[in-house]
Amino acid sequence: MTGFWDNRYSDKQFVYGTQPNAYIKKKLDKLTPGKILFPAEGEGRNAIYAAKLGWDVTAFDSSEVGKSKALHLAEQNQVSLNYIISDAESFISKEKFDVLALCYAHFSFETRPQIHKQLVSYVKPGGIIIFEAFSKEQLEYNSGGPKNEKMLFSIEEIKNEFPNVEFTELTKKLVELNEGEHHKGTASVIRFVGKVLDS
Repeated sequence: MTGFWDNRYSDKQFVYGTQPNAYIKKKLDKLTPGKILFPAEGEGRNAIYAAKLGWDVTAFDSSEVGKSKALHLAEQNQVSLNYIISDAESFISKEKFDVLALCYAHFSFETRPQIHKQLVSYVKPGGIIIFEAFSKEQLEYNSGGPKNEKMLFSIEEIKNEFPNVEFTELTKKLVELNEGEHHKGTASVIRFVGKVLDS
């Protein structure tokens, strides 16, 4: 998949735009800045927005091209990121985070439950997860996302894959995306905010 993402990000334009995802932005605007982790962060739009709010940002992605564009955008915005090259299966952190922000992080169905378990383990008890990704109904729309239904989400899968999370918001809805050329138009998404419980 690294080659796929390097190729996608090779365009001079930011393929998902430079503005943060609307849901991530809305939720971050309500929180006190602390330490935040952005997995599969690509070209950096959400991480850079968080950094501008004063968050201590760690991000990772498998794409060197995505990282290069993210760091260039961060420099333009006069913020800094700790951006690590890693796939989700290999990412390890000695730090604990106040917030985990998962924005269209569609991992393979076989490894996804373990990846989510590992990522949640890096969040402090009482910390927050903010999540937006495509639902299985997204296959009915032509506005982005994987074409493999197994890589898309259902509400039940979310509940099963985040067992140590108390959901304060969990919903499937239709939204209008305008995030660059690859997230544009009506889309079926699942969004949640949850608090990580003490294990």
